[in-house]
Amino acid sequence: MDEYTGRFEANEKIDVRARVGGYLESVHFTDGAIIKKDQLLFAIDPRPYQAALNEAQAAIIAAQTKADYAANEFKRNANLVKSGSVSQGNFDEKRQQQDQTIADVQAAKAAAERARLDLEFTQVKAPITGKISNKKVSEGNLITGGNESATLLAIIVSLDPIYFYFDVDEQNYLKYVRLANGYLKPGELEDRKPVFAALMDDKAFNRKGYMDFIDNRIDEGTGTLRARGLFENHDFILLPGLFGRIRILGQEPYQGILLLDEAIMTDQSRKYGYLVDEAGTVSARTIKLGPIIDGLRVIREGLQGDESVIVKGLQRARDGAKVNSQK
Repeated sequence: MDEYTGRFEANEKIDVRARVGGYLESVHFTDGAIIKKDQLLFAIDPRPYQAALNEAQAAIIAAQTKADYAANEFKRNANLVKSGSVSQGNFDEKRQQQDQTIADVQAAKAAAERARLDLEFTQVKAPITGKISNKKVSEGNLITGGNESATLLAIIVSLDPIYFYFDVDEQNYLKYVRLANGYLKPGELEDRKPVFAALMDDKAFNRKGYMDFIDNRIDEGTGTLRARGLFENHDFILLPGLFGRIRILGQEPYQGILLLDEAIMTDQSRKYGYLVDEAGTVSARTIKLGPIIDGLRVIREGLQGDESVIVKGLQRARDGAKVNSQK
């Protein structure tokens, strides 16, 4: 398994802004609370919008009255034009008036629908389920709405599920795409290949998720590829911006040896351990390390499993020295 560091990020982040302006009448959530989709968050003074709706509904009645009168006039003149009592020009004028009043009714209904929506928008509701920030505006303030400069009221981030972003260098990316089961091979994300995450205080990588996204280019500035895992977060412990570690499959399955970390020595970039042969002679053996599993370090290369490795008294061990080993 290969290990990377990264940060958790919300898969949805919403800046809550009103669609209409007015005086903020009330706030209906506790700062930092978990809120549900369609939950009422803010209420704007609805009275001006209720008055506008009432006016628009009255305009519908007035337009409909004119339309009914124009329709009756058209029918009456239709009979008169046949007898020659009304000219064709006057009849065409009545037809035009009828068509205009019908259009006026439709326009009045559209205006009333806009007014109804504006009244509905005085109640600002949560577009998603998630964790809300503190309120950015207090009751009684005049806010703007309906455009890109609308007043920011709060911020909501979704928590379940949650993303984990990390960067893979070019060398490892090339290694992964050559694996038969390459985790980062483009076009294979539908396999939902598992990954494992741990927080800074976690001793084990016990949070299981799966690969969700691989970027389509290497960043020229950093020489890395952005990748993303997706994790369940039912307990809402994971928050956006939280630092963590992630493990992904780094090579094909292999036989490894488990060894105590205290038995491993370091010489600059070289890792090695002290072995004892049947004659009691100490020799240093270079080893290649893997991850920690159940408190023991995986040795990928350098040991076969039948060697005797010094785990205590390392400060007295020397290459070529004679020792009395105890198993």
